[in-house]
Amino acid sequence: MRVPVIAGNWKMYKSAAEACELVGGLIPLVKNSSGVEIVVAPVFTVLSSVGAAIAGTNIRLSAQDCFWEEEGAFTGEISPKMLLDAGCTHVIIGHSERRQYFGETDASVNKKITAAISSGLTVLFCIGETLAEREAGRMFEVLKTQVTGGLAGIGAQALADVIIAYEPVWAIGTGKTASNDQAQEAHAFIRSLVAQLYSPEIAAGIRILYGGSVKPDNIKGLMEQPDIDGALVGGASLKADSFAAIVNFPA
Repeated sequence: MRVPVIAGNWKMYKSAAEACELVGGLIPLVKNSSGVEIVVAPVFTVLSSVGAAIAGTNIRLSAQDCFWEEEGAFTGEISPKMLLDAGCTHVIIGHSERRQYFGETDASVNKKITAAISSGLTVLFCIGETLAEREAGRMFEVLKTQVTGGLAGIGAQALADVIIAYEPVWAIGTGKTASNDQAQEAHAFIRSLVAQLYSPEIAAGIRILYGGSVKPDNIKGLMEQPDIDGALVGGASLKADSFAAIVNFPA
């Protein structure tokens, strides 16, 4: 059985005090949540503070990105080893904003995934098409390219440390959400790709999250789809009550 994952990507928001206040409000709201993995991803500067605040709780810590080298003359970068030192168990890699604004490619995403897995981190591997690509009928082509490129050289055993997050770029921060059927169609295709690249058994076990304007009022419908195993939440994760409502979607 695939355990659902609800992850909150805080993007470039929250000072240390604000971040600790947020998790302080979140902890009691989700402390009794069962059958779901809860992950929060604050900015690099507050990872240690948030990690200390959630220690001993059922909330796990993720970074929003990493570099593929362990150390060296790479000004401004953070290695997987450093993320582990800050208390992280997860890392987001390949988010569309990293691809759009910072020139990330499938090749660089693949190097980051490889390094993160080798260090013992669980990867939230983001993929998704733009509106232009969807309207041009290229959604499946784009997803196939991103999945095969991002997972190149990743062995079947290592795939146990990968969670795929499908985020249609046109739905991120826009208020637009893929319909339940649209999301399911993409998730089913991604699972079929994993089956082709690895095996039907591995595909049946890998978790695939949906991201893109996920809110308390649409999470239930999304989670009722057979191939959707959770959500990567943006704006709604910045408030304890709305994020908790998403975490507690079965209630």
